[in-house]
Amino acid sequence: MTAVRPEREDHLYGGTPYEPPIDEETVALRIPQSPGSAFGGDSLSASGASTAPPVTATPAGGRATRRKAAKGRHGRHGGHGDHDSQGGSGGPEGPSGTAARPLSRVEARRQARARKPSAAVVASRAVGEVFITTGVLMLLFVTYQLWWTNVRAHAQADREASSLQDDWASGKRNPGTFSPGQGFAILHIPKLDVVVPIAEGISNKKVLDKGMVGHYGEDALKTAMPDAKTGNFGLAGHRNTHGEPFRYINRLQPGDAIVVETQDEYYVYKMASMLPVTSPSNVSVLEPVPPGSGFTGPGRYITLTTCTPEFTSKYRLIVWGKMAEERPRSKGKPDALVE
Repeated sequence: MTAVRPEREDHLYGGTPYEPPIDEETVALRIPQSPGSAFGGDSLSASGASTAPPVTATPAGGRATRRKAAKGRHGRHGGHGDHDSQGGSGGPEGPSGTAARPLSRVEARRQARARKPSAAVVASRAVGEVFITTGVLMLLFVTYQLWWTNVRAHAQADREASSLQDDWASGKRNPGTFSPGQGFAILHIPKLDVVVPIAEGISNKKVLDKGMVGHYGEDALKTAMPDAKTGNFGLAGHRNTHGEPFRYINRLQPGDAIVVETQDEYYVYKMASMLPVTSPSNVSVLEPVPPGSGFTGPGRYITLTTCTPEFTSKYRLIVWGKMAEERPRSKGKPDALVE
């Protein structure tokens, strides 16, 4: 056997002189071997921990086998599998915790299209928003009609009644001919707790929508005034919304008082009869002697007209009364308003 030259050994060991291996059998004191050491020469530190470097098993087989093993450890592109699986690279992870394969441009487009809502979904959302908006608007309209119009009409009617009382006290208003929309009297229905001004005309805008009661005093529907010796004093009022002064006149019974207060007089009528339903075009109920009222001849009558059923204007409800007392204001209030 050819001996190894010293200079060759120095070259292989980085210039370190060659020393023969120690024969452990001749050493008296020997550091015990680590029980878990793969080789018998590992030493222990003072703390008892192993200081030997970890030993990596070399895969068996040829170069191709080792290359496959290296790919399995470091990933397809040479990256460290442990680093990727723990999210160190910041890339997306697959179901098993390994780095997900980057999406191609076609796949990215498909996913974007899948996330984008379809035309049917967009249309259904738009229809839903329209329904919600319509519902809110309808709720606001109903609230306006059933609540706010009453609040506003009551306030306007109260102001007109106070103005009338003040003018009467100061002598500014006198009975006679009144212009459309002008207040001239106050209607009392004690049983229903109704106190509302009476104005000339039956215009919604000028009279009825302001919470007042309107007198049929124009053209073909002209009726008598309370101070007339004979005739029919016809009044119209809302049953629902805008103050609804005639909402409960269907509850009146024969003998219930209906009082008209003017600057100089109180005119007390007693409820006589009722027509629950009739056509809006039945103007005969305002005649001096209304047919169906039970009156048999001329007299001093009052007629209250309003819509029926409630919250509609399809038909008309009629209440008739007959004069029972005429009392000057100088003598104080009639018994119907005192009780």
